[in-house]
This record gives sequence, C-alpha cells and structure tokens, in this order.
Amino acid sequence: MLPRLKVSDNGRFLVTEKGKPFFWMGDTAWELFHRLDRKEARKYLDNRRRNRFNLIQAVALAELDGLHTPNRYGEKPLIGDDPARPNERYFKYIDEVIRMAGQRGLYVGFLPTWADKVNEGQWGVGPVVLNEGNAHAYGRFLGARYRDDTNIVWILGGDRPAVHEGKDYRPVWRAMAAGIDEGAGFRTLKTYHPMGGHSTSEWLHGEGWLDFNMMQSGHGGGRDNPAWEMIERDYALAPAKPTLDGEPNYEDHPVNPWPKWDPRNGYYRDHDVRKQLYRSVFAGGCGVTYGHHFIWQMWDKGRGVNNNGEEHIPWHEAIDRPGAAQVRHLRTLMEEGPFLTRIPDQGMIVSDPGKGATHVRATRDAQGARALVYLPQPKPVTVETKVISGGKLFARWFSPVDGEYVDIGRYPADGPRTFTPPGHRPDWVLVLDRD
Repeated sequence: MLPRLKVSDNGRFLVTEKGKPFFWMGDTAWELFHRLDRKEARKYLDNRRRNRFNLIQAVALAELDGLHTPNRYGEKPLIGDDPARPNERYFKYIDEVIRMAGQRGLYVGFLPTWADKVNEGQWGVGPVVLNEGNAHAYGRFLGARYRDDTNIVWILGGDRPAVHEGKDYRPVWRAMAAGIDEGAGFRTLKTYHPMGGHSTSEWLHGEGWLDFNMMQSGHGGGRDNPAWEMIERDYALAPAKPTLDGEPNYEDHPVNPWPKWDPRNGYYRDHDVRKQLYRSVFAGGCGVTYGHHFIWQMWDKGRGVNNNGEEHIPWHEAIDRPGAAQVRHLRTLMEEGPFLTRIPDQGMIVSDPGKGATHVRATRDAQGARALVYLPQPKPVTVETKVISGGKLFARWFSPVDGEYVDIGRYPADGPRTFTPPGHRPDWVLVLDRD
C-alpha cells in the first residue's frame, strides 16, 4: 500500500506521510475510467510504471459525453443523471483501476467530475448536474468509498474557471471538498484543475480546502508559452503553497491557437514538451504532468478525434512516443539532489537568460550543494559559481533526451564561469555539484 501524500512543512513540495520527498511526475489520462477495459487499463498502467511516472490524472464523470456514453462495460456513472444516485457497477470498475494503479506504485489524481457538469454556458456537452445542493453528497459518497485508497490525490474542477463572467462556482467546489473530507473521515489532499492559461491561485489560493496550486499552461499559446512565469506568480504568493503545471502542451497536439487547432504550424514534439516540463519545474514547480494528445482521450480507430489535426495515433501506440519515455530522466534528476531545500534562482544566470525558445531557467539547493540550469538550445551560458558552497564544484552536462551525463570538469567556485554545451543534443541541463 502506498503512503498517503501531504504538503511539506515549508509549503513548497509534496511528501509522503513519513516525510519522504515526492516529485509529482504525472500523466494525463482523463478518459481512463470511461474508455478503457481492464486489459487495456493494465497495458496502459504497466507502460507508465516502466516509464517512471508516479501519478495518473483521470476523471470519474468524464469530459467526452461521460454521463450518457457508457463505459466499456455498458455502464453509465449516474442513474438518471442524478449525482445522488451513483451507479454501483460503474464505480466498481473505477475501484479496480485505482487499485491496479496502486499495485504498480502509481498514485491517481482523481477528478470527481469534469467541470462542464458544474459550469453553465461554456463549452462542453455537460449537462450541468452538480450544484451547491448536491455536490456535498456526491463528495461524501466518493470520500467514503475511497477512504482506504491511500494512492488518491483529489483534483476538483476540470478545465474550467472557478469564477466566470459573474458566476461564482466556488460554493459548489467548497461543498464537494467538504463532502469528500466528511466521507473519508479525515482531511484529504486536494487541488483543482483550471482552464488553459490560468492557475487555481486566481480564484482559490485563499480557500482552506486547497492544499496546492495547479496551473494549465496549455496548448493554445504556441511554442514556448512562458509557463515559468505562471509558476513564478504562484511561488511568490503568501501563504506558500506548492504549485505545478498540471497540463502543459501535449505531445503531438497541433500548435495553432484554440479553438482551431489547425496543424499548419506543426505539432508539439518531444523537445517542445521537455522545454515546458523542465522550465516549469526549475521555476519552482513541485512536479509536472506530461500529456499526449491521443492518450488523454484514449483515442482508437472508430472513434471521433477531439482537437484534431491530420495525425491520428491510437493510444496504445502513443504510449511509446519519445516524450513519454523521456520524463523518467526529469524525475531521476530531481530525485538525485537535495529536494526539500531546492529553490528557483534566476539570479545565478549572469548571461542573458533569453526569452521564448531560448529562455534559460535555473534552480539550486539553498544550502549550496547543487545547481541546475536548463538550456533549451545548445548555446553557451554564464553562471555565478559562488552559489556552490565549499569553494569547489564538479560540472557535468545532463541530457534530457537519454539521461546520460557528460563530464565537464572540476573548478573553483569563485565567480562567473561560461559553459558551452555539446552540440549533439537539442537541449541540456548544466549540473553543478559541490566537489
């Protein structure tokens, strides 16, 4: 059984109940419960375990007509669209998948519903079935049902703002959060998934039930959408709460702005994905979530495609795309060094940090044991080496593509020094360790 997760004492990270650091390396599988059968779910979860993901984001009342299109076993989640009448057979299958995940060392970022079942007058098929009056009971049902599943992190919302055009939906989410805790019998760990270009902090930072912020830098801002700026804003807020990008650009998603999703500008590939993952983490994120355009919707032949370009990759092939295999290297890198004392530090970059595609991002150990600088392009960078304590440092290049180290050498940690990365990889991390 996996240990429950909680917020670290310094309010910046997630840790296990015994205080062991937890780096959130998530995957987006919104339609997991709704569209896959048992054999397919096992295939997906086994793949994610091998690639060193440790958390899967999935939705009970799913986005793609989740109330009226049955799951693979012919079951709909609610009887008569009534949240007070959940379908036992539908949720029994969710039970199985959550426990499959736990057996594989995977947490589940569990969304009770996609927010088109709450928000009125926005996109999505809905229908709206949840309100302040019934959200508490639905939350209580879920909290009681999953009180013993230690691998759950609750994610309310689902791609919608908590306040929109004068309509305040926060009372609904407060009621649901209170219901979850009442049903569970203890204070559960919770966040909220917002719409693209927004963070929970805009509406919910002061909410007592929100334990950490989640942003969605999303897919509509073009390549090199400054996700790091969103993380910076959250990181600067008081009281301190962990923050992470829960939905950056999806691998193989068309680049053009929403709502056209026109493929003429190409697609986000693994390098585009890595740039957003590393820079948001180095800006202060407590983790990050990867996503693939055809995995979130568990697309297969014979189904319609959401946000379609010209490419069609069945989910069971997309699970082996390059970006999905490369996230393990980010997790490994972050778990190697000092964890709970890590801080963002752009001040250590002496040369121009650049903007957009060239933007360089730095993070380091506050006690001087390690510093990391992500370079989205193989161009020289000048850094202040005095951030490494003890007077000496060991410098290496780390490849986000394959996780390999290339030694640079040992130097005095006595001031600015320029490092030039090798040219045979599109991006690198400069690693400076106390020698």
